[in-house]
Amino acid sequence: MLNSPEEEVLAKACEAIHRYAEKGDDNKGTLVGLGAVEPLSKLISHQDRLVRRNAVMALGAMASHNEVKRCVKKLDVIPSVIGRLAPEEDVVTHEYATLFLAYLSIEYTSKVQIFDHDGLDPLIQLLSSPDPDVKKNSVECIYNLVQDFPSRAAVRELKGVPPLLELLQSEFPLIQQIALKTLAMVTNDADSRVALRENQGLDRLLEFLGTKEFTDLHVEALRVISNCLEDDEAVQFLQETGGLDRLLLFTANPSLPEAQMNAARAISRAAAKSSETRKILHEHDVEKVLISLLAVEHDGVRGAACHAIAVMCDNLANKDAFRNHEGVRPVVQLLSSDNAEVKEAAALALSSLTNSNQLNAYAVFEAEGAEALVQQLAETREGAVAFSAAVLTNMAAQEMLRSSILSHGAVQSLTQPLLSSSSLVLSKATLALAALCCDSEGRTEIRNSGGLVPLVKLLNSHHTEVRRNACWAALVCAGDEPTAIEMCKLGALEILQDINSSSNLRNKFSEAALHKLLDSNLSVKYSLTGYLSPSNITTDGFYDPGQTKTGHRVPALEHLSKQDVHQHRAVILVNGKPHEQETPEPAHVDEKQQDSPGAARSSSVLSKSSTKDKTPSKGKSKGRKEDEKLKDEEETKHQQETAPENMLWVPPHDSAFQTLVIEASNLVQPLHEPREQAIALAKLVSDAMGGSVERERLHEFIWELHLSELKFELKSNVIPIGKIQKGIYYHRALLFKVLADRVGLSCSLVRGEYNRAWNQVLLVDRPPGTAGRHLQPETYIVDLMHRPGHLMKDNSPEAIQYQLI
Repeated sequence: MLNSPEEEVLAKACEAIHRYAEKGDDNKGTLVGLGAVEPLSKLISHQDRLVRRNAVMALGAMASHNEVKRCVKKLDVIPSVIGRLAPEEDVVTHEYATLFLAYLSIEYTSKVQIFDHDGLDPLIQLLSSPDPDVKKNSVECIYNLVQDFPSRAAVRELKGVPPLLELLQSEFPLIQQIALKTLAMVTNDADSRVALRENQGLDRLLEFLGTKEFTDLHVEALRVISNCLEDDEAVQFLQETGGLDRLLLFTANPSLPEAQMNAARAISRAAAKSSETRKILHEHDVEKVLISLLAVEHDGVRGAACHAIAVMCDNLANKDAFRNHEGVRPVVQLLSSDNAEVKEAAALALSSLTNSNQLNAYAVFEAEGAEALVQQLAETREGAVAFSAAVLTNMAAQEMLRSSILSHGAVQSLTQPLLSSSSLVLSKATLALAALCCDSEGRTEIRNSGGLVPLVKLLNSHHTEVRRNACWAALVCAGDEPTAIEMCKLGALEILQDINSSSNLRNKFSEAALHKLLDSNLSVKYSLTGYLSPSNITTDGFYDPGQTKTGHRVPALEHLSKQDVHQHRAVILVNGKPHEQETPEPAHVDEKQQDSPGAARSSSVLSKSSTKDKTPSKGKSKGRKEDEKLKDEEETKHQQETAPENMLWVPPHDSAFQTLVIEASNLVQPLHEPREQAIALAKLVSDAMGGSVERERLHEFIWELHLSELKFELKSNVIPIGKIQKGIYYHRALLFKVLADRVGLSCSLVRGEYNRAWNQVLLVDRPPGTAGRHLQPETYIVDLMHRPGHLMKDNSPEAIQYQLI
């Protein structure tokens, strides 16, 4: 009958099909199977008004069925349906045409087709239709279309915002709800927000919030307001009209939790826009409102309030306000929430509250937040871990708070986050380590917890911020020798060298970390760089294995001591500490080679007390050498006989060097002028290592044979420096440096080529009549070989001759 030439038959057939289709989905499927879709799609453009209307009704009723949608897409029906939206068509035609489009606009391809065929304009016009069904279908179709950005801009250009606002006055809640949802999408566009303000949209929305019978729609209204508050102009407008107070009052008053949650989100979006907006909100006591939301028994509200607090805390005044209104403790308490999202939001709020604010950090401590934050480091949510680490970093700036955090096992808890795949977690965790490991307690914790292993690996991170923060943490951890040595064992030195050789990877922290690592491991530094500065104070356990090429690892002293005796250069060891004074730590004792600088400077005093029965003399007599040799052999034999097999390795004691330390102290300390001290110490060093040697007779000074005999005698490649009686330039320069460090004489040690090394001292040349005047010191090279005690100005011909062959 749909193919009948008679208009009355067509009209009746379409009407019957419409009634049949409305009975259910099964009937719609039957109609598709009988081939009703194609003739109906043609009849919607029939010249007879009644036929057109009934065909549109039938097709509109069927459009909810998926098979119908598939068919009409193939038949390209949408342009014809859009044509039925013309003003001359009757209301029923408008109702079912808009219903048809509302069903099809759910799918992307249909949305594009409606937009491309200018379907938005007639749909917007129909928002003012007197028929509520036409309004509902039209606004629903528009809502589906504005999910895509081009349609949002088109709604504004077609002046669609005013009719959408008018729909808020509808007596049908469904129309109001869809209109609000459409406005929420449209106002993601900045120009559309301007259009809404120009049409008194904010006033209407606030009035809508003040109407109790619209409670169910307050959530949607707040979404629109939330978008509008991204503009400073909207915040200022609300402030001037009193709308901001009304919004905050609505937020604070008990209402639907979801509405309060959206109100808090609206405050967040407004506060995130600019510092000026945060200032305005602060003037309206927004802090009190947000703190009140923390007490609401709804996780969504609490989480949204925490996010708003985090955003507000970008302003210093707001941070203080939250503390003054007792807002820190409630946030800390949320760290114990059963909801993971709330705990994460609370950590985020605390990280903002404590950032650059030590009073708030202390308030977190008083609220017993340290333990909860450390526990949260074990959470599975990346944000919770990262923000908790950030709070601990902020708190650790205060020594008392840092001690409390360490007592809760924070460093050990940070070890697991260092294995995370999240760059945010890694960045915050490494920063926390840098803050917590700035003293010996923290560095001991990271060594014992195994945290150095993942930290050193992170130095190779491809993420710039993670790599930079890892370098920072490495810089802090390398502040003491045991940690520095452990890091070197793990390859930190080589990694940092590679980083600093790349202009893309290098940063200030990587350079500082490398220098710090070397300064805390002077044996490695001297081997790699060939230089020790006056501030590099050597201590017992220092050894010189010779020059090591860049990129190669410096062998540990224990490893070198266990090698078979070979013909290569001997390793020179400095260790005057008697065994009975050594207290090896439970791990890595073989590489703990120096004490603190303070202990180094006082070692001469310890030496005096431990050898008070000895009477030092200037120069080394043959009898004294033989006594020291016998004593060392007896000590070594006794140690081998009494030491258990599993005893930790310790470097051999050098009693001869200890005696030299005492002699140097007695000789140098009575002298007050650095020049006199340097000369006296140089003569002592020369006497200890074979005396002066004329340059022309240097080839007759058989020092190589002497060193070989010592290696054979000790059955080791490691030779204590005190045993060397015939030393060349580099032996004497090293002895001068280590003795100078112990008696408080400032000097540097420089390695040259071909067994050359020398010491530099800073001295002031004070001509007669210049007493009391400040004069600039000059650098001198100390002659230890040919004219012991002779001081040569740096870069002078004689100094250059001394440094070169």
